[in-house]
Amino acid sequence: MRVIMMGTGPFAVPTFRALLNSAHEVPALFTRPERPQKGRSKAPPNPMRALGEERGLRIHEPESVNAPEARMVLASYRPDLLVVCDYGQILKASTLEIARLGGINLHASLLPKYRGAAPINWALYHGETETGVTVIHMTPQLDAGPAIAQARTPIGPDETAAELEPRLAELGAPLVLQAVGALESGTAAPLEQDANLTTRAPRLRKEHGAVDWRRTAAEIHNQVRSLKPWPKTHTFWHREGGAPLRLILDRVHAEPGAGEPGVVLAAEGERLVVGTGGGTLALEAVQPAGKRVLDTAEFLRGYPVRAGEHFGPE
Repeated sequence: MRVIMMGTGPFAVPTFRALLNSAHEVPALFTRPERPQKGRSKAPPNPMRALGEERGLRIHEPESVNAPEARMVLASYRPDLLVVCDYGQILKASTLEIARLGGINLHASLLPKYRGAAPINWALYHGETETGVTVIHMTPQLDAGPAIAQARTPIGPDETAAELEPRLAELGAPLVLQAVGALESGTAAPLEQDANLTTRAPRLRKEHGAVDWRRTAAEIHNQVRSLKPWPKTHTFWHREGGAPLRLILDRVHAEPGAGEPGVVLAAEGERLVVGTGGGTLALEAVQPAGKRVLDTAEFLRGYPVRAGEHFGPE
């Protein structure tokens, strides 16, 4: 089949590579335009563009894939199927209809759970012990199309979003090839999603990283691992005789015990323990504002935190 790939981020790379190494024809890549991030002069690397250039593909970067000129370019390839993964644009029905078989999308959750832009992060945030990937036959409604294939995997108790994402990307690549083959042979049996089981995974914002020490230690632990590498989890150390210092919590673990939320219970040697709304939280590594990540022992040698001081909002 003639397949057009649409993707931008690293999550799409294993799928793109699998298609390029398959018997299917992949004449072009559609990816998001390169533009600098806020406050930076250079655009971040686009791994999809790099792979497309390496393989000699034609690369298109429309501001909107649904614009008439972009749709004309897409139609010129007379595609059988669109494969969309980590693209960053929502395709309208008129765009999907350009391909003979429409479009499929690889989504990083067990749909209908965690529809939206950040499914990996929110699955971790809510303490899920299992997740997976789903290939859907696309509709104009975001992540709502019928499922063609799905694969599951357990989540490690300390696994971070940065660790889980590449694992799910690799899990999804053969699943996409399976779905493409089923559509080509006419054996695909898409299963409609149960809308009553839908949960949401909205785009992350910086404020999602603020610690509420009234939450349980287990919940804060999940917050920390879900928000790496961005926006990271932060709090402020309200130190005696000084301005509050912003701290990023890099590694933590929950422990039994009790203490007033946000109050430092122990701060000596390799131990920095803070009370929460349920259990206590041991801080294993933190990053003071403007500094590198420090393990607890090194942090305490340079920053004299005392029992009884508290962490909280600025």
